[in-house]
Amino acid sequence: MIVLVGLNHKTAPLAVRERLFAGCQEEVNLLGALRTIDGVREVLHLSTCNRVELVASVDKAPVIMDALKSFLARYGGLTDNEAASCLYGYRDEEAIKHLFRVTSSLDSLVVGEAQILGQVKDAYRQALALNATGIALNRLMHRAFRTAKRVRTETGIAANPVSVSFAAVELAKKIFGTLSGKKTLIIGAGEMAELTCTHLIGNGAEEITVANRSLAQAELLAEKYSGKAVGLDDLDEALCDVDIVISSTGAPSYIVTEDMVRHCLRKRKNRLLFLVDIAVPRDIDPAADDIENVYLYNIDNLQDIVDENIKNRRRESIKAEGIVQEEVAQYASWLKELEAVPTIVSLRSRVEGIVRMEMAKAENWMSQLESEDREKVDALVNGIVNKILHAPMAVMKEESAEFHSQDIVAAARQLFRLDD
Repeated sequence: MIVLVGLNHKTAPLAVRERLFAGCQEEVNLLGALRTIDGVREVLHLSTCNRVELVASVDKAPVIMDALKSFLARYGGLTDNEAASCLYGYRDEEAIKHLFRVTSSLDSLVVGEAQILGQVKDAYRQALALNATGIALNRLMHRAFRTAKRVRTETGIAANPVSVSFAAVELAKKIFGTLSGKKTLIIGAGEMAELTCTHLIGNGAEEITVANRSLAQAELLAEKYSGKAVGLDDLDEALCDVDIVISSTGAPSYIVTEDMVRHCLRKRKNRLLFLVDIAVPRDIDPAADDIENVYLYNIDNLQDIVDENIKNRRRESIKAEGIVQEEVAQYASWLKELEAVPTIVSLRSRVEGIVRMEMAKAENWMSQLESEDREKVDALVNGIVNKILHAPMAVMKEESAEFHSQDIVAAARQLFRLDD
């Protein structure tokens, strides 16, 4: 059986998630501690800023799910009320479906984001390195990665930007065709500016200049992206040298004025200038948009793009859910067949034991046969055994995949007295 327990951004506030994340990080051998829980055969631990989850192959689902929840509550210092309201648990197909949705970024804060797949892969590598997974979880994780790949390639769920900073970069790409060789000026050095730099580098931008009121902060951000830093006093000069300007400060008034843009454009010999203002209140004077060869977009323009893209992603997520359902059904079917394997092995072992015993009884008269005749008898007996076993073994595999595998297995073990 597969079970999954945990909490995420939908069920737990940030303070609770932080506590649990920190508690799990403090345990040097978390997977080792989890494997000491009676009935846990294989286990994997996923921990991100938005979720902490345990995935396990277990013997007794309800009992072990409670034990895993208690484990998380203890490590996160959760109160009884917090544990009851924040922790969730899934088993079998619901657990498999949840994992596949997480890996495919259908359960993310931003649907379609790519980061979660890498985080799940890292969690699996860690479990694999510590021998915490086996046949069930190994197959499960590879199926999860296959599902994520299908969602990425067969739907457009990740095709459109859903953050303002990413939308700004995508807009710049549409106007210039490529960011390769283009010079970019980032005004501001906060979280939004850093996110914008990440998107720029990821889309081929090579020369980034960071301008900020605090030169030291600008230098820190510029160093991270192999760029250069300037103070706001040098903004006039910086504007003359770049193709793209993206501004996101908390300044109370315009940092880039209409006169600054007109002045730099004369020095640039009217070369195209692309301005994106994602600040509230605005950093760039709206009058700059009236200047020839200047394209100015503000946060409202970008938000319209983002809102439309979110709608597109939601439409694409319907297709993605269908892919997840297909993959869940295939893995669940394989898992049910797997549960019948030990019984099939026991049945074959029992029958082969009977054959050996009866052949031993016949040793006196069989010893008088020529070796060729003995081989014929052996082949005949084994052929009969295989034909007799074929039907019950095939039925166990087929019925286990379709119905409750535990009931099928229990009936077979009783029918053939395999536990005597």
